[in-house]
Amino acid sequence: MIEPAIQQKINAWLSGNYDDATKSEINNLLERNEHEALADAFYKDLEFGTGGLRGIMGAGSNRMNRYTLGMATQGLCNYLKQNFPGERVKVAIAHDCRNNSDVFARIAADIFSANDIEAYLFEALRPTPELSFAIRHLGCQSGVVVTASHNPKEYNGYKVYWNDGAQVTAPHDKNIIAEVNKITSIDEVKWEAKSSNIHMLGQEMDEAYMAKVQNLSISQDAIKNQHDLKIVFSSIHGTGITLVPEVLKRFGFTNVHVVEEQATPDGNFPTVVYPNPEEKEAMTLALNKAKEIDADLVMATDPDSDRVGIAVRNLEGEFELLNGNQTGALLMNYLLLAWQKAGKLTGKEFIVKTIVTTDLIKDIADSYNVTMYETLTGFKYIAEKIRELEGKETYIGGGEESYGYMIGDFVRDKDAISACALIAEMAAVAKDRGQSLFEMMVEIYTRHGFYKEELVSFTKKGQRGAEEIQQMMADMRANPPQTIAGSKVVEVSDFKHSTRKNLLTGEESRLDLESSNVLQYLTEDGSKISARPSGTEPKIKFYISVNEPLASKDEFDAVNRQLSQKIEQILVDLKLR
Repeated sequence: MIEPAIQQKINAWLSGNYDDATKSEINNLLERNEHEALADAFYKDLEFGTGGLRGIMGAGSNRMNRYTLGMATQGLCNYLKQNFPGERVKVAIAHDCRNNSDVFARIAADIFSANDIEAYLFEALRPTPELSFAIRHLGCQSGVVVTASHNPKEYNGYKVYWNDGAQVTAPHDKNIIAEVNKITSIDEVKWEAKSSNIHMLGQEMDEAYMAKVQNLSISQDAIKNQHDLKIVFSSIHGTGITLVPEVLKRFGFTNVHVVEEQATPDGNFPTVVYPNPEEKEAMTLALNKAKEIDADLVMATDPDSDRVGIAVRNLEGEFELLNGNQTGALLMNYLLLAWQKAGKLTGKEFIVKTIVTTDLIKDIADSYNVTMYETLTGFKYIAEKIRELEGKETYIGGGEESYGYMIGDFVRDKDAISACALIAEMAAVAKDRGQSLFEMMVEIYTRHGFYKEELVSFTKKGQRGAEEIQQMMADMRANPPQTIAGSKVVEVSDFKHSTRKNLLTGEESRLDLESSNVLQYLTEDGSKISARPSGTEPKIKFYISVNEPLASKDEFDAVNRQLSQKIEQILVDLKLR
């Protein structure tokens, strides 16, 4: 039985100015009595959140389709016109490899143009970081990219950027949402394109962007010595193929092997279950290629090329996937050491990480007397910190545990293109010193402590799943554990209520960050456990971080086992196993 409110919405779509294909899809579900699928498609409107839209593609108010995208675009147009009165507003538009991404991008460009906004549309798929760059390069007031990042193939999305090339933050995020919510009918959308307002972007923008990436290179001598470093790269059917091989070539690498089975952009992602470089399964073909050619480094980017996963040879000579915390710590250490050697550290430089990213990065920054700022999860907050400090302090780099890194500030979002180039350069520097990247990482552990992290996620789909996630967070707030893995919980940070409480003294302090639904426990032995519902997927995520001193490389395996056991006990104590 379909609830009356849902049936009313279904009827409105069947009688409204929707195309025949959309109505046919709805009627087919009705004929097959797929009431649960219909309820999920119509029980709410697809939420235009602080980052934009993301959802399963299909017919319905809670689906990603031309109509939900069109209404969101019209709301954005209205807000831009209000916010920049008397100006000729310009918007840049890009899309990734997903099914319908090119169609959705063109629809967005049509609507912008119909609203007398200049639309700069990439002629074909391009990485998200290039969209961020193009906004600043062209002097646009806004930008959008059609992508669902690393979500499964049935998803698509629409991310909104502001004039600094960053995803929108306060107050624009809430104000745009308010304008989008005012659009209650597809009849309010200006669908008819004005072709004179649409301009195509192509190779010229690629060249401008790649020139900036090339300027990030620090160690050209090491690359010359190790130009034939064996690199395996996979774009996992995404946009990375458009720029990563060329950027590596321009850096000076001459021995790059592309995983051909995954080189063709394809929104069905035929060789993987999830197009996510965090998943070992998605890296399988690249790892097989690496073993076949005896490679030094494996890199793979997600569909819109804002995140990169890597694999390197461990102390036993076997390929091991590094997590986002490990790669981030390696990159920040490499950048800070290079800036120090070049005499560029003046006391006014800074790096940034998010609240769920390893504290090893803070220890590294402290050792160079460089300020490290901490933000909420999401690169829009890192970009906001850069904007806040512009002209006062110099940004070096930043990252988050979810495989995203941003080096330099010409892009204001995570950038796997520049990250791939710098990771390859870092591997060349290590090899020039007779090390692997893994040995370089172990060296960092011996200096600063061995930090080990694990991410555990639970998927809870649909309306019921969303309610379960909210209940889990409520229960953890109401009943915080007293001990975890035998160590006393000494501090609880509730980012939703912007409070931090010392459980030993009872003292409470305010957190100087925007409200976010994140809960964090700190134990006496330095372990940190964070709980956070995902903002882009139907998941709740638990981030576990533990650490111990590491006296030497010889003790790596023993300490690694010890930390793994501690993580396992934490998961058992929190009933996550």
